[in-house]
Amino acid sequence: MNRNTQIESILKTQISDQFLKGMVARMEMSFFKYGDVKEAYPEKIDAIASLQQRLKKYSETGNTEFLMDVANFAMIEFMFPRKEGAFFQATDSDQSPGRTTTLGIETDRPNIIKHQYSREGD
Repeated sequence: MNRNTQIESILKTQISDQFLKGMVARMEMSFFKYGDVKEAYPEKIDAIASLQQRLKKYSETGNTEFLMDVANFAMIEFMFPRKEGAFFQATDSDQSPGRTTTLGIETDRPNIIKHQYSREGD
């Protein structure tokens, strides 16, 4: 298997085209509803506060559309950061906060390892 075929195979299971297309569709609609993002961010609208509102709505309702909005607001903050001194720097695993298990435990272990903090039968 060549590298391009391998990457395509990986991306089929690691990326959701439906999610990405939904993000794009919502940004298109937002353009016609609110106008160009560069006219609002970061001076008029707080993307992080808006992101947090949508994450709360997802938690309350389970409507995954709000997750597309969360991703879009994260992208807007990336494009037009409100945070003073925001920058991009690729980080390595030792700088990652890791992930949180369903039991609330922070971990950096791979998905395939059975953990002592796994639920019975996982």
